Amino acid sequence: MKFIDYAKIKVKSGKGGSGCVSFRREKYVPKGGPSGGTGGCGGDVYIVGDASKSTLLDFQYKSEFRAEKGEHGGGKDKDGARGNSVYIKVPLGTIVKDADTGEIIADIKVDGQSVLVAKGGRGGRGNKSFASSVNRAPFLAEEGEEGSERLLILELKLIADVGIVGFPNAGKSTFLSVITNANPKIDSYPFTTIDPNLGVYNSDSGNRIIFADMPGLIEGAHKGIGLGIKFLKHISRTKLLLHFIDSSVDKSMIERYEALRKELLEYSSDFNNKKEIVVSTKMDQVNRHNLKDFENYLFDNYNNISYFKISTYNYYGIEKLLNYIEDILWK
Repeated sequence: MKFIDYAKIKVKSGKGGSGCVSFRREKYVPKGGPSGGTGGCGGDVYIVGDASKSTLLDFQYKSEFRAEKGEHGGGKDKDGARGNSVYIKVPLGTIVKDADTGEIIADIKVDGQSVLVAKGGRGGRGNKSFASSVNRAPFLAEEGEEGSERLLILELKLIADVGIVGFPNAGKSTFLSVITNANPKIDSYPFTTIDPNLGVYNSDSGNRIIFADMPGLIEGAHKGIGLGIKFLKHISRTKLLLHFIDSSVDKSMIERYEALRKELLEYSSDFNNKKEIVVSTKMDQVNRHNLKDFENYLFDNYNNISYFKISTYNYYGIEKLLNYIEDILWK
C-alpha cells in the first residue's frame, strides 16, 4: 500500500431543516391551534482514529465529505429527523489542522478517539413554537441554519515505540524483516526504502514492540535534501532511537555518525532528550580499523549512549539488543 502522510480535505455539516407552518384541522375543533413541527438538525462531521489504518491514501481519491441535511418539520406537531452524521476514519498519529488558520484542532492518538470538526446547522422552529396568549395562530416559522464548511489538513506522524535511523544501506530494512513480520524492500542501492515501514516484534514474554524503519537520511535532510523533512517528522513520535552505522564500509564511521546526529538536531533539538541506542551493523563484514576508531570515539564522547553490535547475516547480537530494548520500554 502506498504511504501517504499528508492530505487536504473539505468537510461540510448538514443544513438544519426548516420549521413548518401548520394548523390543526380536527373534527369538532373549528379553530385548531398551530401544529407546525421543528426542523431536524443537520448532521455533524467527525474525525475518528482507526488503528487498522496506516496511511492517508484514501483521501487521494475522496477529499470532500458532506453530512446529511435535517428534514423539514411537518404538520400535526411532527418534528423533522436529524441528518446523518459523517465519521471520517484516519490512522493513529494524525494531526488535524484548520487549513485557513493553521490551528491544530486535534491530535488523534487513540483508537476510536473522535473529534467534532463541523457541527450541523440547527433546525428551524415551526409555528407551534411561536404560539402565545396574544398570538394563538402564528404564521411564523424559521429557516434551518446553514451547516459549517471547513478546509482541513491531515498530517500523519507515525506512532512507534522504536525508530530506526541511519544513512542509506545501513541495514535498517533487513533488521526489520528479521525481527518482525514486515516485508520491506531490500537491495544494495541507496534509497531502497522510500516510505517508512512498520513492523511488530512480539517478545517471548508477550510484550509487543512497534518498530519504524525510516528511509535513509543524507546530509542536508533537515532542509529537505533527499527524502528530508518528509520523514524526519515521523521519528519525533518514537520513544527511542536505534541509530544504525554500517561497519563494513571504508568511510569513517565517526563522520557518518556525527553527520546524522547533526541532521536530527538541526530538525529538532528535542532529539537530545530522546533515548538513543547506537548499533554497529554488518559485523560479519566489519572494517575493524574503522570500528575500533569509532568505538573509542563513542566511549570518549558519548559514554551515556548505549552501544551494540549486530549482524543480520548470522543473527549476532540481535537477541541481546532486543532484550535491552524491551527492558527500556517495559521496565
